[in-house]
Order: sequence, then structure tokens, then C-alpha cells
Amino acid sequence: MKSVGRNTVDTIRRAALPALAILIIANFLGYAVIGANGILSWGDYRRLKQERQVELVQLQAEHARLTQRAALLDPKNVDPDLADEMIRGELGLVRPDEVIIPIKD
Repeated sequence: MKSVGRNTVDTIRRAALPALAILIIANFLGYAVIGANGILSWGDYRRLKQERQVELVQLQAEHARLTQRAALLDPKNVDPDLADEMIRGELGLVRPDEVIIPIKD
């Protein structure tokens, strides 16, 4: 009877290491498939990339507009109309009967 119990314990000891290895491998495979950087998240990455590209185009257009406006405000060569418009707008010196026409870039 003693040998039957001993065989069971030996069998469990021999099977424990491979079972642990299989659990660890299964864990890594699970993360590779459904984890934050797994195969199933590729669709989200594509969608986010498209959204970021649209945002990048908008930011580049805004950057170009601001660069052009900054060039008009260069202290060595200020555009007088733009300077007048900005100063009067900031100081509240625009009369109600005046019409300000914004310059489209």
C-alpha cells in the first residue's frame, strides 16, 4: 500500500514541471492573441492610425496658417493692416459700424 502512495506522489512531482511549463506557455499565447499588443488589437491600431493621420493633416494646415500669420507679424516687416486689425480688436477700438473682413489664408 505504501508503494501505491509513493508512486502517486512521484507521478505528481514528475508532471508538475511540464504542467507548469504548459500553463506559462498558454499564458504567453493568450497575451499574444488577446493582449493589449496582441493580434486582435491590430484593427484598433489601424483605426487609430487613420484618426491620427486626419488629425495630423489638420494640425499641419493650422501650422501653415500660423506660420504665415507669424511671418506677417515679423517686427522688421509688419503688415500694417494686420497690425491695425489686431491692435484695435484687442483694445476694443472697433466701432459697431465697422466691418472687419478676416483674411483667409
